[in-house]
Amino acid sequence: MTLTKRALLAAASAGALVCASSAALAQSAMDNIQKTKLIKIAVPTDFPPYGFVGIDLKPQGLDVDMANYIAAKMGVKIELVPVTSANRIPYLQTKKADLVISTLGKNAEREKVIDFTAAYSPFFQAIYGAKTLSVKSMADLAGKTVAVTRGAIEDQELTKVAPAGADLKRFEDNNATVSAFVSGQTQLLATGASVAGVMMQRNPQLNAEYKLLLKDSPNFIGVAKGEDALRTRVNAIIAEGKKAGDIDKMAQKWLGRPAGQLPD
Repeated sequence: MTLTKRALLAAASAGALVCASSAALAQSAMDNIQKTKLIKIAVPTDFPPYGFVGIDLKPQGLDVDMANYIAAKMGVKIELVPVTSANRIPYLQTKKADLVISTLGKNAEREKVIDFTAAYSPFFQAIYGAKTLSVKSMADLAGKTVAVTRGAIEDQELTKVAPAGADLKRFEDNNATVSAFVSGQTQLLATGASVAGVMMQRNPQLNAEYKLLLKDSPNFIGVAKGEDALRTRVNAIIAEGKKAGDIDKMAQKWLGRPAGQLPD
C-alpha cells in the first residue's frame, strides 16, 4: 500500500470515528436522563403567569407546571433551571438544560440553532372584562370603552377589527393601560396574556375573564439540535396531554382560557 493510500485510509477512519462520536454525543440527552433519572428544564422566573417566584420563594406558573408534568410523565426527578429571555437558548446549546420551557415562539432564525417540539401553550393578545359584561363578538365592543397600549400588537390588531362605535382609550405603557381598567376608567382591557394573567391574580375582586382573541402566537419547547429521541418523547407527552385535557387545564388555570387547537 502506498503512503498516499495509507494516509487517505487513516483520514477516512479518523473521520468515521469523529462522526460516530458526534452522533453519540448528539443523542446523549435522552440516555443521560434515563440513566440519572433526572431532567434539567429551563424555566422563566420573571415572566408571570408563565414563570415567576411565589411567596414561598419557589418557581410557579404555566411553564413550571408544564416542566413538572413532563418530568412526571417520564418518571424522573426534575431540576428547574431559572433562565432569562437572553440566556435561555445558550443554556440549551451548552447543555445546562435538557429542555427550555420559557414562552419560546418558533421562528426561522431560532430553528437554525435549536429544535422545537409541538406547541404546548398559547401566547396571545386578547380582550378582557368583567364576567358580568356580555362580550361575545367584536360587534359587542360597540358602545364600550377599551383600554389599550398605544402602538402595541394588541392596539394594531384591535384597530383592524373594532367596530366604529367602540371607544378605544390608548395609553402610553402597559402599567397605565392596566391601571385604567382596574380603576374603572374603561370597561374592557386589550392586552397580552402575561399582562392579563398578572392583573387578574392581583385583582381578583374584578372578576375579570378572557373575552375575545386578537392574535395567537403559541409557545413551543426548545430542544438542542440533534436530540431527536428526547424531542419525540416530549411530543408524545404533549399529544397525550392534549388528548387528556391536561394542556387545556393548565392554560385555563394560568391564562383564563383553554389552550384550544395548538400546532404540532
